[in-house]
Amino acid sequence: MMNPKPESVDQYLSWFTGEIRERLELIRVTLKNELPEAKEVISYHMPAFKTSEVLVYYAVAKNHIGFYPTNSGVAEFKNELEEYQTSKGAIQFPHNKPLPLDLIVAIAQFRFLEVQAKQARKK
Repeated sequence: MMNPKPESVDQYLSWFTGEIRERLELIRVTLKNELPEAKEVISYHMPAFKTSEVLVYYAVAKNHIGFYPTNSGVAEFKNELEEYQTSKGAIQFPHNKPLPLDLIVAIAQFRFLEVQAKQARKK
């Protein structure tokens, strides 16, 4: 079976219940508060926050919530992310550990400023 394609962030979140849903909502509300300029979108079948380009994505996996701040977001916070499983553009926040909201905010703000600077250079 292929993965379903959500039509909205609300629809994506509706697929989950309990603690997983609470964790997703916590990420969503935190990012909404910290990135008021960003729009919520679905991109690559995941919830994401976007200005002129996607800043961060997040999604549920079996044992973690994946947070995808692109390559630069992972590289910039390499030291702070040592306790988490990471790959080139992804971070895994295990379901059995508290979400590092301050770190999520810092990474999202970094991406926002990075994208703003890129846009400024284009002008």
